[in-house]
Amino acid sequence: MLEIKGLTKTFNTASINEKRVFENFSLTVSQDDFITIIGSNGAGKSTLLNIVAGSIPVDEGTIKIHDKDITKLPEYKRSKKMSRVYQNPALGTSPSLNIIENISMFNNKNKNFGLSFGVSKKNIAKFKEIVSVLGLGLENHLETKISMLSGGQRQALSLLMATLTKPEVLLLDEHTAALDPNTSKKIMEITEKIVKEEKIPTLMVTHNMNDAINYGNRLIMMDNGKIILDISGNEKKQLTADKLMQLFKDVKTNSVLSDRFILS
Repeated sequence: MLEIKGLTKTFNTASINEKRVFENFSLTVSQDDFITIIGSNGAGKSTLLNIVAGSIPVDEGTIKIHDKDITKLPEYKRSKKMSRVYQNPALGTSPSLNIIENISMFNNKNKNFGLSFGVSKKNIAKFKEIVSVLGLGLENHLETKISMLSGGQRQALSLLMATLTKPEVLLLDEHTAALDPNTSKKIMEITEKIVKEEKIPTLMVTHNMNDAINYGNRLIMMDNGKIILDISGNEKKQLTADKLMQLFKDVKTNSVLSDRFILS
């Protein structure tokens, strides 16, 4: 589904602030993968998502979706193939428009349409049904402006809209980090439901170790631009926070390990 091969990226080349984030980095994402990505600050997690999305160019390497090379495609063209939900709930919606207007825009993604026909009355019933899936009661308030909603409600709508036209890849960049624990749990439950039902290959960056363990079928830990843990199957199901931290310590302290320590 998604193949990253031989990725190399250096920032501020030939300067005192030169920093190589990735060197010969590779990752393959299968059609049924919901991958949670964790790691310390500076590990390369968000940079990886930015590179996949096309907002940061690569120095070397290739990125393919369904065997089609998208390495040189600009961000706006890649957006036809993938969707992204950001940490800041305000980034995924237009605050000056109401709920139904926001959904209408995303429903018309990759379609040719005039602005005067952005909202079609015939779609209102369908949009109500779509929004009701969130379980937040927003289907009865479709005329409410996005700016009047809470951060959790905005993020739920951002997630819903990002998956409305079923992208080939979904990128979640710490999309629950700005939310309180209860709202975060609700958003994660909605995330899992949508990803599973729609079968969307997903990369989710998170700092929440429990979310990384409890959601998805595969967990990746990054450190200094490398994948140092790649855990799936029964091993992931049996993971606890303590076991994960111990694995991390084992990898960091054992100098004879290869660049990738894989449990699968």
